[in-house]
Amino acid sequence: MTSLIDAESLLVVDVGSVTTRAFLFEVVDLRYRFIASGAAPTTAGAPYHNISEGVRLALDHLHQVTGRTFVGTDEQLIMPASADGSGIDKFAATISVGEPLRVVIVGLLEDISLESARHLASTTYAKVVQSISLNDHRKTDTRLNTILRLRPDMIIAAGGIENGASQSVLKLLEAIGLAGYLQPDRQRPEVLFIGNQAIQPEIRSTFENTMNLHFAPNIRPSLDREQLGPARAELARNYCQVCSQRIPGVVELNTWAKGGLVPGATAFGRVIRFLSKELTTQKGVLGVNLGASAAIIAAAFNGDLSLGVFPQFGLGTSLVDMIDQVPVRDIMRWLTIDLSEDDLIDYVYNKALYPTSLPVSLEETAIEQALARQALYSATRLAVQGFPGQAVYPGDGLLPWFEAIVSTGSILAQSANLAQAALMILDSLQPCGVTTLVLDQNQISSALGAAAAANPVLAVQVLESNSFLHLGTVIAPVGQAHAGSPILRLKMTYESGHEASLEVKKGTLEVVPLPAGQTARLQLQPLHRCDVGMGAPGRGGTLRVSGGALGLIIDSRGRPLVLPEDLKRRKDLYRKWLWTLGGQ
Repeated sequence: MTSLIDAESLLVVDVGSVTTRAFLFEVVDLRYRFIASGAAPTTAGAPYHNISEGVRLALDHLHQVTGRTFVGTDEQLIMPASADGSGIDKFAATISVGEPLRVVIVGLLEDISLESARHLASTTYAKVVQSISLNDHRKTDTRLNTILRLRPDMIIAAGGIENGASQSVLKLLEAIGLAGYLQPDRQRPEVLFIGNQAIQPEIRSTFENTMNLHFAPNIRPSLDREQLGPARAELARNYCQVCSQRIPGVVELNTWAKGGLVPGATAFGRVIRFLSKELTTQKGVLGVNLGASAAIIAAAFNGDLSLGVFPQFGLGTSLVDMIDQVPVRDIMRWLTIDLSEDDLIDYVYNKALYPTSLPVSLEETAIEQALARQALYSATRLAVQGFPGQAVYPGDGLLPWFEAIVSTGSILAQSANLAQAALMILDSLQPCGVTTLVLDQNQISSALGAAAAANPVLAVQVLESNSFLHLGTVIAPVGQAHAGSPILRLKMTYESGHEASLEVKKGTLEVVPLPAGQTARLQLQPLHRCDVGMGAPGRGGTLRVSGGALGLIIDSRGRPLVLPEDLKRRKDLYRKWLWTLGGQ
């Protein structure tokens, strides 16, 4: 209980690319609870060009909700809390505003050190604009001109296993050192070296006057081993440092956080990693956060975290990048309205210009939900390539088995109804076997990740509270069967002793009532060698499941999910599925 006494209240500010949010956590009945939040538009752009105004507006909104004052007459945070109830005891902050970092990656071999550098870059808000390796055969002056022309924010340099290559790595760094020498100090990129640690002293002595050097343990200590964790933490610090240099107001926010500012994606990953450590099964936890700046995919198995940040699949200004990455017809397949490809592209460009705009009709809602489905689908399929080795897959191109899936982001959290949110999650992620759907309606996941560093007890207790919405347990059989043929028999025994039996046919989406707060014993018997994650195809078993807002969801539509090309058929199916889930 010492932590409760040391910090009875905590305020977390999350500065996103579109919205700035402030979250208040306090002790209620000897346990931490999420109390309230305030929100305001982020003010990094015109006319303010300073995030501080958006932070203060979010705090003003929180003040209106709670009646509590957080900022004094001197415009500074009141900390610690005063006897009159104003102020807070501790403060934390996350950030994801601004353009992604422009990153050049450097490595010896394309498929080893360079690939590891690429993996590292994908763990924060970054865009790889160039790669340099021994294989590209460019001369030093050509590499130098490339770096000077691109003007990257950061260079990630890998290469050499522990006590391995040295001279070839130093040779690669020559162009970076020359580029730094030719640039003014304030325009030099940050350089993160994550290669052979034995040559760090030589790199420091040779390049410290021409580079903004940072070091992390070797990301590839041996040919068959990749360790991202320590380098990922250093990259997160570098990201915040770059934000402090180019976005007014970030320095003040970091001062309030006593230097503990973290990227929103890093904080989100912490929460998913923590949840995976709490599980007693080998199945992992998947977290998806679909925001304006990026789609974030975090997967953790027994504390081993894989974090992927995909700015090209954010729903804000980067929407145009999705059009470049994904065929338009792939987005069109999710639509339930008659729309031409040109009209869809026009909508995407308009949304990218005005990312704060909200859909004002059912047609616009359908477009944005189709974009959300494709963004999550594409990001997840890329992220799977870097999932931890202990992940177990039911088949090629499918998600591994997960114990729980935590989803957040405005388009999910603020859906017109829970059925729409659940269907977006099911369609885009296509979970397999038995899993639990959890919706972070309050969008506090990243805030909890930031809070964990200041007060781990708070993060634990809020995660155990009802701040997250349990949508329900999903049963999704995997296997080859004809549409309409029975693929699963189940019997559910309620706490009251009442029993319900169901034979599930391929191609259907069904719900068995199981209210939140209740549990039931579920017997599963797959047919036609379908797999529900109980050890082998065709193997059944008994498990205890918890109820949720939507009940027990049986998704036997197939994996991978194939939707009808005919618009009318697709529209009728979606109307039926939404009705089944309790929507409209």
